Amino acid sequence: MRQIVSQGRGLIATMILIVVCSGVVQGYLTPLLPVVGAHVGVGGVGQNNLYLLSQVVCAVLTPLLARWGDMWGHRRLLLVAVAMVAVGSLLIAVRPTTATLAVGMVLQGAVVGFFPLLAGILRSRSPENGRVGMSVLVGALLLSIGTGGFVAGSLSDEHALAGLWTAVPFSALALAAAFVLPTSTAPRAGRFNAPAALLLTVGLGALILALTEGGSWGWASASTLLTLVGSLVVLAVWVRVERRSSHPLVSIRMLGNRRLAAVSAHAFCIAFGAIGFLGANAVYLGTEPDGDGLGLGLGARAISLVSLGMVAVGFVGSTLTPRLARAIGDRAVLMAGGFVGGLGFLSLCLFHSSLPRYLVGALIVGLSTGMFEASTRSLSVEVVDEAETALSVGVNEMALSLGAAIGAAVIGSLWAGHTSAEGTVTGAGYQAAWAACAIVALVGAAVGLLLRQSPAAPAPEAGVATAGRAV
Repeated sequence: MRQIVSQGRGLIATMILIVVCSGVVQGYLTPLLPVVGAHVGVGGVGQNNLYLLSQVVCAVLTPLLARWGDMWGHRRLLLVAVAMVAVGSLLIAVRPTTATLAVGMVLQGAVVGFFPLLAGILRSRSPENGRVGMSVLVGALLLSIGTGGFVAGSLSDEHALAGLWTAVPFSALALAAAFVLPTSTAPRAGRFNAPAALLLTVGLGALILALTEGGSWGWASASTLLTLVGSLVVLAVWVRVERRSSHPLVSIRMLGNRRLAAVSAHAFCIAFGAIGFLGANAVYLGTEPDGDGLGLGLGARAISLVSLGMVAVGFVGSTLTPRLARAIGDRAVLMAGGFVGGLGFLSLCLFHSSLPRYLVGALIVGLSTGMFEASTRSLSVEVVDEAETALSVGVNEMALSLGAAIGAAVIGSLWAGHTSAEGTVTGAGYQAAWAACAIVALVGAAVGLLLRQSPAAPAPEAGVATAGRAV
């Protein structure tokens, strides 16, 4: 069986099964947050904080899983990551409480390792697929995010908590697929840098804590300032440790690669809004309209349909990105993705009082999501040697996860500062969140200008007419 999937279409088809699991896990809880939150007694801010927790875990696990994959084998670590996701999904489904939701979502955070580890296998086993293979996986991811949300929302319309079982069979299928994948041929080397891992975890955790609690503590309070300064000091020490280490967790030299830095900075900016606002999106859609017309009062199935529409448009953006890059260049594609994202959030600021109007902005944001996910992941593979593929993709994934985590944290802080006496988010809170996402997306468009064109554009790849889309 492993011989059949060792290269070409068989390899990509098997990878798609794993990517579908990743998409379902990332998408199925979003439309359920209002229903599950009510069941376990968690309000809108608490729901956003659960989503934030998962993004913080993603930011921490990304470099760890990618580094371990480069050291000990991409397939071996992929099996570990898929098993973690399967356990977390089962835990949430069997006994949904605030504690099990938190623990389960932490375990599910291992999905961030799927793509870097799959990229390491793909590059070594089927390099001719290149960007087309990446775009196939991106498209599969986006569609499965929406499909998973729709299935979960439909199940929960019949029984409030039935949708929590959505990810369990997909996790089992992904585990089986991971067993038949071949190992990558990239050389393995190095040792795990535990001090660097601890410093990175503490630094990122403190940074997110300061951003999350800044609104309630007070942005000028001693608690906020000390936590923020402490996080920056720890991260500075982390950089120092990495520079001196012969076996760094994340190569500082790699971070000095201007193309990778530009790509990762762009991923951070677009993920800030496009992914960071997904939890907030579900809360707004599920909130009953107030006197000012804020909130749409949708059920789980309707929310999942909106999410499905967003990822369907994202699939189109992902599919078109390789062709667009050949036509106008990678730099222009990054700039276009940022401008599209900014336009989508500006539309939400202006038009949000009815579902048709809200959909316009949401779908534009979905298009931007597909464009940036396909372009940044493809570019992050191409800027380093094969032995560092997983780590390079992991750096980009960490930027994406960190952007999403900080985006969710900023949105949560803005909401915490704009709540009514009943604890619901006011119109000013929603407006401030959408405006913040629009501004950061436009910064991402400007960052695209920093991307240096490669000496020679990649040649059209074999199979471009028949291959599909990627994560």
